[in-house]
Amino acid sequence: MDGRSRYRFDPAGVQTPCFVVDEGLLADNLTVLASVRERAGCKVLLALKCFAMHSTFPLLAASLDGVCASSPHEARLGREEFAPHCANGRGEVHTFAAGFSEADIRDLCQTSDHIVFNSFAQLRRFRPLVCELAQESGRAIELALRINPEHSEGATPIYDPCAPGSRLGIRRAHFDPADLDGVTGLHWHNLCEQDADCLERTVAAVEASFANILPRMRYVNFGGGHHITRPGYDVDLLVRIITRFRETWGVEVYLEPGEAVALNAGYLVATVLDVVKADMDIAIMDSAVPCHMPDVIEMPYRPHIVGSGEPGEKAWTCRIGGPSCLAGDVAGEYSFDTPLVTGDRLVFTDMAIYSMVKTNTFNGIQLPSIMLFRPDPGEMRTIRRFGYQDFKNRLS
Repeated sequence: MDGRSRYRFDPAGVQTPCFVVDEGLLADNLTVLASVRERAGCKVLLALKCFAMHSTFPLLAASLDGVCASSPHEARLGREEFAPHCANGRGEVHTFAAGFSEADIRDLCQTSDHIVFNSFAQLRRFRPLVCELAQESGRAIELALRINPEHSEGATPIYDPCAPGSRLGIRRAHFDPADLDGVTGLHWHNLCEQDADCLERTVAAVEASFANILPRMRYVNFGGGHHITRPGYDVDLLVRIITRFRETWGVEVYLEPGEAVALNAGYLVATVLDVVKADMDIAIMDSAVPCHMPDVIEMPYRPHIVGSGEPGEKAWTCRIGGPSCLAGDVAGEYSFDTPLVTGDRLVFTDMAIYSMVKTNTFNGIQLPSIMLFRPDPGEMRTIRRFGYQDFKNRLS
């Protein structure tokens, strides 16, 4: 099951709007990732920026090595909720941000095992403080630098860290090989929902620019964007790339996929509130696109609804929109075998990744509940419901 054509729970029994994560589909993804870890001899981290449903962390930690964080809050979540469930309770926490404050560093030295800097200026400013705090606490904290391979594979500029003018990563012309005291790792990230051939070309670009730096490192982090668990992904090529890189440069390799961990493992269930007439029929649902699936607008993309077709493919075509005041609160145009009516359920697929972590309360729209489906024995468990206090307490 890939999550695009069917589901294994009863949407009629779900109080909407609601995210439903299928634990069985998560486990299927983890099986693939665990195989890559074993065959390639690499480590795999969960990217919390993509999926941070911490009630599933005990399951994920059994197959992964830790988390990568983008802020002190994510790092703390990884330290408190993920790391203890890893082997021997020693899950790793890696943290990168385009810029850190002194307060950030003080927090991160309590939670992170690896702190990755985006510039030599930040490294020079905070290296003494990290060393001082690590010595005081007795914690081993490794320092790393993010590089910019200056090699783009992404098709959408907003998601391309190597696009011209990018603020992310140190370019080779600005890299100072003489100032690597205490630096044990390099990190890059330039992929987005892509296959292993894109990584192969990126690795070649990195090797061409940083060949004199790689042997001085203990590890290299290939970042995320690897769609490892997508049907058709070339896992064998990925394993060969990692294995060759490790053997050539004598380094440990990390991957930090987010989407691959929870790809096609979650749904957003909504209810049709009304069907109105305009240039075409428009179904209004109780889920707001800018609040519950903002990537639909940011990317942009058209999310799949189970049982739907392209416009005109099936007997009845409509536009699907939400209840907010934003004119662009629209998921897209879809066709169905029969017209939608008030009370019908809509099941959007692949909603565990990014949608859940990006929800907001614009217009005071109700946040979706979170439920976990366990296919054996077919149990639906409510993880969290949100209400007025969740909206109110985000404001002052």
